[in-house]
Amino acid sequence: MCGIAGWIDFNKDLSRQNEVINTMANTLNHRGPDAAGAFLSEHAALGHRRLIVVDPEGGGQPMTRTHKGNEFTIIYNGELYNTAEIRQVLKTRGYSFKTRNSDTEVLLTAYMEWGAECLQHLNGIFAFAIWDKNAQQLFMARDRLGVKPLFYTLKGGSLWFASELKALLVHPQIKAQVDAGGLAEIFIMGPARTPGEGVFKGITELRPGRYLIFNRDGIKVKKYWELNSQNHTEDLDTTAVHLRELLQDTVSRQLSADVPVCTLLSGGLDSSAISALAALALEGGSNLKTFSVDYIDNDKFFLPNSFETTADYPWVKRVADHIGSDHSYILIDNRELAEALESSLHANDLPGMTDIDSSLYLFCREIRKQVVVGLSGECADEVFGGYPWFRQLPSNTEYFPWIRMVKQRTEFLAPWLTNRISPEEYLQERFQQAISEVPGLDGEDETEARIRQLFYFNITRFMPTLLDRKDRMSMAWGLEVRVPFSDHRLVEYVWNIPWKIKNCDGMAKGILRRALRGLLPDDVLYRPKSPYPKTHNPQYANAVRERFLKMLNTSTSPLLPLMEIKEIKAIAASGKTYFENPWFGQLMGDTQYMAYLLLVNRWLEKYQVEIVL
Repeated sequence: MCGIAGWIDFNKDLSRQNEVINTMANTLNHRGPDAAGAFLSEHAALGHRRLIVVDPEGGGQPMTRTHKGNEFTIIYNGELYNTAEIRQVLKTRGYSFKTRNSDTEVLLTAYMEWGAECLQHLNGIFAFAIWDKNAQQLFMARDRLGVKPLFYTLKGGSLWFASELKALLVHPQIKAQVDAGGLAEIFIMGPARTPGEGVFKGITELRPGRYLIFNRDGIKVKKYWELNSQNHTEDLDTTAVHLRELLQDTVSRQLSADVPVCTLLSGGLDSSAISALAALALEGGSNLKTFSVDYIDNDKFFLPNSFETTADYPWVKRVADHIGSDHSYILIDNRELAEALESSLHANDLPGMTDIDSSLYLFCREIRKQVVVGLSGECADEVFGGYPWFRQLPSNTEYFPWIRMVKQRTEFLAPWLTNRISPEEYLQERFQQAISEVPGLDGEDETEARIRQLFYFNITRFMPTLLDRKDRMSMAWGLEVRVPFSDHRLVEYVWNIPWKIKNCDGMAKGILRRALRGLLPDDVLYRPKSPYPKTHNPQYANAVRERFLKMLNTSTSPLLPLMEIKEIKAIAASGKTYFENPWFGQLMGDTQYMAYLLLVNRWLEKYQVEIVL
């Protein structure tokens, strides 16, 4: 993986803007610690930071190739899993290649041959930009599910883009401003985001499955991929076989690298499946490194709840022993977990999932000491319906099920802010926007239609939060993490499997469990869902409360004018429970709410955010 940044300006000569483009790209050093490069021309400046995963000698960027007298230059962040197949097709069309197996060169050549249609040929995760010299045109695209990030901002005849927000914000013409919509994203939708929202005023995220063209005529954004609803014609057994084949092919493809590869193993169904399939593809677990994360003394404080029914450690050992992997147990200190909140904020550029982020940040730091590429189990719950809310579907769904306690959280906001952002109204607008996008299926009964809506919400609204988290926390250490369950072929196939088959055998993700029979021990295969491991050690909660109260008692804290301070201070100081259930997702309760507000305060400070209403 890599970091990309660029500036296109038809009103200015950019050929000497090396300092600006290098500054933008260098904010992404963590994404690409191995090499740097820049391309400068009259109206295009492109910067790149490289993490070497494939073809160390030949994959340098920016990469320029000539076709029919025209020059094309690419900067690219991602990984193609069907490089060899595309390369072979292009060879039959008369192309030759200078590199051994660089997916960058294959991608650039594919664009030269097919233009925007090249996207239909790609299996992978990517965000890239190509400058067409003769046409004086920029082409940018993002992968179908949004695994790799891409943000841009447009002002007059200028377009700036980058892998992360920080690379845009260092440009002298881009200000860290937030308006009412941005504040609503932070306080109501957050730590999730509405697709396309960059939170900062004037900054947009290129949505998954879209490409962008920018030239002297302006900007055009087009959708090249979307979920397509159609009748599923295979029976239960055939579906399970087909699914197993897809999973095996996907994992096998994603193990391809010229550097060491591992899997992230939690002992849950999803990560265990990826690890077992990886061991199978590598012809033996001894060829596979696996890593798990836990917290010091967590075993002493763990209490089962409706979201976490059992501790992970025994299951990690069970799976690692079963597949025979070379396993490493990573233990995180709880005070360091609290200290790393700010590091996770900087990695994310926005307030995130608090200790869920900082723990992954520290976990990835340790993994990166041994390997460069990892495979992880994200996306299975969104794709197969693993979350509790799939089986607790209310009769009248009005909001996204992972966004809770809106009324209670609104009461903590300053009245003037509540009036400006209209929390309930904003959330309802975003919900209706999502409903309007759902690709329905003619003849589907009401229950199936509502479940299809819920799957769409999860894939397009909740899953990106986890993908963003995984990308930012891992790439903060130059660790490339791949997510096999986000393979678009798999997502397209499972999308149309009826709920009664997805939920077969009376279990969440029943069809996935059935497809994996014989690969994992039965007790692992039928273990109830357990989310990403969370600390239960009160040391972390105490550290967060101390920091939170200190922030509330600091008169210069920029968060204070936005909150009803007396009420929230009294509750925090008392130590009483004020959210009966998680206010976001499955794991974010009282401690995480305090930590989230801490992050919002630090974000306002660190990024010198100007609120413009």
